[in-house]
Amino acid sequence: MNKKPHSNNILLNLGIENLNEMQIAAQETILGDNNILLLSPTGSGKTLAFLLPIFEMLKPEMLSVQCLILVPSRELALQIEQVWKKMGTAYKVNVCYGGHSIDTEIKNLSNPPAVLIGTPGRIADHIDRGTFRLDKIETLILDEFDKSLQLGFHEQMSFIIGKLSKLNKRVLVSATSDIEIPKYTRVVNPTILDFIPSEEEVSNLAMKMVVSKEKDKIGSLFNLICSLKSQSALVFCNHRDAAERISDTLNEKGIYATYYHGGMDQDERERALIQFRNGSVSYLITTDLAARGLDIPEMKHVIHYHLPLKEDEFTHRNGRTARMLASGTAYVIAHDSEKKLDYIDYGMPILKVENSTTLPKPPEFQTIYISGGKKNKLNKIDVVGFFSQKGKLEKGDLGLIEVKDFISFAAVKFNKVKDFLHNIKDEKMKGKKFKIEVARKVIKKEEE
Repeated sequence: MNKKPHSNNILLNLGIENLNEMQIAAQETILGDNNILLLSPTGSGKTLAFLLPIFEMLKPEMLSVQCLILVPSRELALQIEQVWKKMGTAYKVNVCYGGHSIDTEIKNLSNPPAVLIGTPGRIADHIDRGTFRLDKIETLILDEFDKSLQLGFHEQMSFIIGKLSKLNKRVLVSATSDIEIPKYTRVVNPTILDFIPSEEEVSNLAMKMVVSKEKDKIGSLFNLICSLKSQSALVFCNHRDAAERISDTLNEKGIYATYYHGGMDQDERERALIQFRNGSVSYLITTDLAARGLDIPEMKHVIHYHLPLKEDEFTHRNGRTARMLASGTAYVIAHDSEKKLDYIDYGMPILKVENSTTLPKPPEFQTIYISGGKKNKLNKIDVVGFFSQKGKLEKGDLGLIEVKDFISFAAVKFNKVKDFLHNIKDEKMKGKKFKIEVARKVIKKEEE
């Protein structure tokens, strides 16, 4: 293996000019110290902050897992994997999580990655099965470890850490401060890097309240969405069934929405996110699962249909907007009958939306499903070439393309889809006939 490329090459691959203050401090500290607690807000670039020093520490001659990254959700695992791959290092990475084929994972681990990312339950399962060696793992990252604790992964994390006898570096990463570090992590007197801004620091986040006359707040949500000038939004609620009901009702009223929650299978969750990311649906109705660790664009609007019981979840939800130097608005839809929560300032400005009834513009794009992916030797360039030449699409007609292992998705301008599907009906891509059709939209469970 060649000498490690300089970090500048990595930044170039990621499309970043400079690291921010937090990332520079994290890189120096992780390389120099053995126990680190990194606290930084959602969206501040924590993933890169720990991946860069990991890259510096990897030994090319060691053909075994050297760094283990534990995360609370499959989405976060996939997101970290994506950043590592974009970095363009020569080191292999693998992800392991519940809902993913265990046989595929075992096959991947037979040629061990230098970096292994996974959820605690699935990694514990692999350790039980003995599918990868533990004696070369020197670095452990617990990303969003507060969320892992919240989700009850104590037992699995304790089991995993107890098996890592050669660990000499432990990094805990969180967007929330004031967390008690469990003894089993063996993180004692860590170097603390605290980049969570104090409340006094100026925020670009505006807060507004929408008072609902009806106890069922769906009418107020509809009016609020109609007032947003066709700009997309994240709508948070507290329960999975509420997310589905709200999404279905909005669709019936002519608003392009989809839902996202932990009760959906992995493919459904991924498809919902892809359709939201590429602009095929404008409104994502979700539980707190989408409050952090998700690869979705910067939002101008976050709507609290229900308020969470804890203030830190409220903060994480709002962290989806007004990031860095951007500005954004968080809306609270409230009804008189609801219990007042201590952390909410009920004196915030009230937004009147009763008269807003003009539907948002329909999405510009529609998602096209392709029955092949990386494992079928397809890449983005193949998709662009086929859609342009055989599908007769022009440059502006094609939006975001995402190529997964066995399937792919491409956003095509809504008004071009019919002609496109007609043009490619009998055509082959790379000499093979793939199923290419409009991707199903996640609306009602009965459709599954």
